Amino acid sequence: MADRLLLIGGDADLLRAAGDSFERLGYDLAREATGERGVEAHHRLRPSVVILELSLPDVEGLEVLERLQPEGAPVIVITGEGDHERTVRAMQLGAETCLTKPVQLQHLAAAAARALEKVRLRRQNALLRAHDNVAPELGALGVSPAMQELARQIELLAATDHSTVLLTGESGTGKGWVARIVHRLSPRADEPFVEANCGGPSATLLDSELFGDETGGFVKARERRQGLLELADHGTILLDEVGALAAELQPKLLEVLETKTFRRVGGTRELRIDTRLIAATNRDLASEVKAGRFREDLHDRLNARPMRLPPLRERSREDRLAVLTGILADLGPQMPGCPRTCTEEALDRLLSAPWPGNVRELRNAVERAMIIARGCAAIGLDHLPPDLRRSGGAGGAGGGGGDRRHQPQSLAEVERQQIERALKFHGGNRTRAAQELGISRATLINKIKAYALDL
Repeated sequence: MADRLLLIGGDADLLRAAGDSFERLGYDLAREATGERGVEAHHRLRPSVVILELSLPDVEGLEVLERLQPEGAPVIVITGEGDHERTVRAMQLGAETCLTKPVQLQHLAAAAARALEKVRLRRQNALLRAHDNVAPELGALGVSPAMQELARQIELLAATDHSTVLLTGESGTGKGWVARIVHRLSPRADEPFVEANCGGPSATLLDSELFGDETGGFVKARERRQGLLELADHGTILLDEVGALAAELQPKLLEVLETKTFRRVGGTRELRIDTRLIAATNRDLASEVKAGRFREDLHDRLNARPMRLPPLRERSREDRLAVLTGILADLGPQMPGCPRTCTEEALDRLLSAPWPGNVRELRNAVERAMIIARGCAAIGLDHLPPDLRRSGGAGGAGGGGGDRRHQPQSLAEVERQQIERALKFHGGNRTRAAQELGISRATLINKIKAYALDL
């Protein structure tokens, strides 16, 4: 992402000269004339480096410097000639360096370059720490050469945090999971991660949700509202189901990708953002382009760094085992009292099923089995969905046999019955029932209301 510099104070001549000079160096320079507006702009823009002139029209420059220090960005201070006392005080307050007016642009540019190099080193160290803590999650992808290569590509995508990513694959293959890992492994990890579903609301609602509203710009907008793109500034936004994006919104998204600018609905002011965009779709966008439902130029922009996530049925047994192990490890702490392992027979059924709903379907089946098996040493065959319990059965497949006494139940119904049994066993004592179920008393009360239990 482009390094942003914020100039607080300074006259118009300095702004004009510095702006031209820094633009040639590839920096983005913003300016606020007063200290108070400069502090507000710092919170909003999150610049890499601040250039602060101590002579401000509204507040003492040293006070502004002191307020900026907790934010972490290096501050280059500009002082008047002979102002030794304030120069010393500025250095004591943590200024990166002090320059005396009249400022030579080459000296200012050199100081900014040194400060930016420190910022980049700090980002790289943070990224290395993030890799140490987060990269093991990628082990859930599997152990085969193909999945190991996929994990390596994810890490590379995270490191090149300015490029747009297009994740493709069937529903449930983990596109959202990969997007979150790309964000957490990137230099933007401390910034917002925002998700938007392009296939849900109407085009009008999605327009408002993505780009925000000016007062009166949308029929229900009574006040200015930031959109998701603006909220994700400096961070990452995931546009899920981008293949379903309405035709009238596709040019607006293309403009964001090309210029990093947009206008709120009903607005005239152009807003600039520094947001990484990750798009996900289960559609064949090339076919959508041929059918005239998706813009070719937008497809070309999104397709700069494509990545396909294979369905579970195409992955090796060892890779499916890695996925299952990751699911059990993730659900275990959330479901105390439930088993985190499977019997050999149950494991074989789980790994042999085709799972047309992919990782999402597998996770739902495992979660349901863990609830039913609460208190057991391991998930057994009796705890699995009926199609898997049948001899030779597979998830999503038909067939006869199985336990004819079985009555199909939803996950919600299973949970309701477990709560009801626990409450009856403890004579209606909600505190003891909540302890047995491994949930808080407040959560139990909410579930009693949700299931309308009469106890």
